[in-house]
Amino acid sequence: MNSEFTVAVHSLVLLAYLPDHMASSETIARNVSTNPTRIRKIMSSLRKHGFVKTKEGIGGGYILNCAPGEVTLAQVYRALSGGTLKPHWCSGNPEEDCLVSANIQVVMDHFFYEAEQHYEAYLEQNTLQTVLEKIRKCQQQQKTQQV
Repeated sequence: MNSEFTVAVHSLVLLAYLPDHMASSETIARNVSTNPTRIRKIMSSLRKHGFVKTKEGIGGGYILNCAPGEVTLAQVYRALSGGTLKPHWCSGNPEEDCLVSANIQVVMDHFFYEAEQHYEAYLEQNTLQTVLEKIRKCQQQQKTQQV
C-alpha cells in the first residue's frame, strides 16, 4: 500500500478541523510533514473526485467540498489507492514446470483481492468525522495523562 491514502485522509481531516475549512498546499504540507508538490498532486486527485474545491488568488487554497460525516474512508481509499494492497511484483513464473512457481501468482492474487474487500468494508464503517473525533479523543487522553 502506498502512503497517498494516509496523506489524503490527513489533508481532508485537517480541512474539516480548520474553522474556515480552507488551507494552502504549503499549510497542509507543513501539517502532514511532506512537501507542497506532493500535496498538490494528491489534492488534485481529491478535487477530481469532488472531495475538495480550490480557490485561486490571495488567501486561496483548498476548501473542503463535502460533509465530513458523509465521506467514508473507503471512498477516499478507492479514489486514491484502490487496489494497492497487492504488491507490484509477485514471485513465481507461470511458465515454470514447478507446481508452486506456476500457480503462486494466481493464488496470492486471490488472497490480495479478498483482503482488499475486507479492508474496504472496514473503511466503509468510518468517516472523516470519525477520524476527527478519534483525534480529539487522543488529545483529551494526552491532556488527562499530563495532569
